[in-house]
Amino acid sequence: MLGYLPIMDYKDRDLSRLDSVGLAEAIGSGQISAVEAVQASINRIEAMDGDLNAVVTRRFERALEDAVGDIPDGPFRGVPFLLKDLWTCSADEPMHLGNKALKDINYISPIESDLARRYREAGFIVIGRTNTPEFGLVGTTEPESYGPSRNPWNTDYGTGGSSGGAAAAVASGMVPSANASDGGGSIRIPAAMCGLVGLKPSRGRVPMGPLQEEWGLSIQHVVSHSIRDAAAILDATALPTLGDGVVAPTYGQPYIDRIGADPGKLRIGLWKESPRDDLELHDDCRQLTQETAELLESLGHHVDETHPPALDDPGIGGRFSAIWMAGANLTLQNVGKILGRDVTIDDVEIGTWLMAQHGSTTTGLEVMQAQTAMGAMRRATLQWWEQGWDLLLTPTTLQPAPRIGDLTSTADDPMRNSMRSIPYAAYTSFFNATGQPAISLPTGFTADGLPIGIQLVAAYGREDILLQIGAQLEAEINWGERRAPIHA
Repeated sequence: MLGYLPIMDYKDRDLSRLDSVGLAEAIGSGQISAVEAVQASINRIEAMDGDLNAVVTRRFERALEDAVGDIPDGPFRGVPFLLKDLWTCSADEPMHLGNKALKDINYISPIESDLARRYREAGFIVIGRTNTPEFGLVGTTEPESYGPSRNPWNTDYGTGGSSGGAAAAVASGMVPSANASDGGGSIRIPAAMCGLVGLKPSRGRVPMGPLQEEWGLSIQHVVSHSIRDAAAILDATALPTLGDGVVAPTYGQPYIDRIGADPGKLRIGLWKESPRDDLELHDDCRQLTQETAELLESLGHHVDETHPPALDDPGIGGRFSAIWMAGANLTLQNVGKILGRDVTIDDVEIGTWLMAQHGSTTTGLEVMQAQTAMGAMRRATLQWWEQGWDLLLTPTTLQPAPRIGDLTSTADDPMRNSMRSIPYAAYTSFFNATGQPAISLPTGFTADGLPIGIQLVAAYGREDILLQIGAQLEAEINWGERRAPIHA
């Protein structure tokens, strides 16, 4: 039996422990109104965000107006929700992208993104936007524009990035789930550091327009406490638009039906060695992955130490970096269009500026060569799955959450935020390049009590398998019962 909180007698129970599915059921049955649900989340943000700095834009009055208005009759009608302050935008609402120049002019988005529309049509009520590193470029959420988000398990530590504000908000119970995005691990890394479920869907599973494209490295979804939220919200948003450049194949939908379904006996590869000789794997991360492998074996699955040989290619990181930094340069060009002038070094953080400058020296031919090599790597990697393996099990990150300040740039080391992010994305970024679905699950803690996660990766388009096995592990571990010390 999964450890979901019953909705009966909600007034005597902690509303903040309901997941999005449970809260939608409570609203739908009339046990609580949408206004009451939204107001409760607002109260929690006001009470806790001074410690955590998760929510950087608040739309409380408009959210309450939305809650008494004509809410779309979707599966999450009246459930409060937060958008990450990147490219998933609402019309006539602020969008600052973690950038001080856009914050200074309080840039207001003139459009609603396709995914934001899907959330609205599903009935979610957006109550604010969450903190993110500048343009989502690094693995820690400590932007100069808004300051650091802090981990509700221990506020001396960070939340990861780039969906760190979203993870802090959900882990503390401000909202049951929140929008997140993942271009190199930015859903999975904060999920691991904050004790949450973080599913990165397949490339083309959700619409990314009109400000991003489906064939890029980044994909959007949510961070949540429960597997069923990850499944049900994907069901509500995995609806392509006519303009989508990639549409992932459908297997096993609706995903909510995968919860509790028998996955059968799966063949699972175990990779618990650092993917790079120059990066150290923390003993606690290795041990948790081994323990999860043993649990999977006890559930009847076959686990063996193996992984796709194509991922041992030492050139992968350089190709990914070439595309990433060229993308940083393109971002600054797009921000310049918003500002109506060229972006200067004073408009952005020094690490961002240097990434973009490096990207400006990368030729179009070099980017295309990197993309071609990434395509060959993708095909070679997926051969491993075609040879009969169902899942790959790895640690989510090489290291636990860093202390606040450990990953920020300094005058002497301006690229420190980027370089020190590498150990956190070493296992995750492969699958942004291949486009495969991957999930971080909160299966344990370090000896110091910080959450760490394991990652499971499936073949392209096979979120259904990840959700089935995730539900199986959730039933055994019941991670939703243990909440952070800072929690509503």
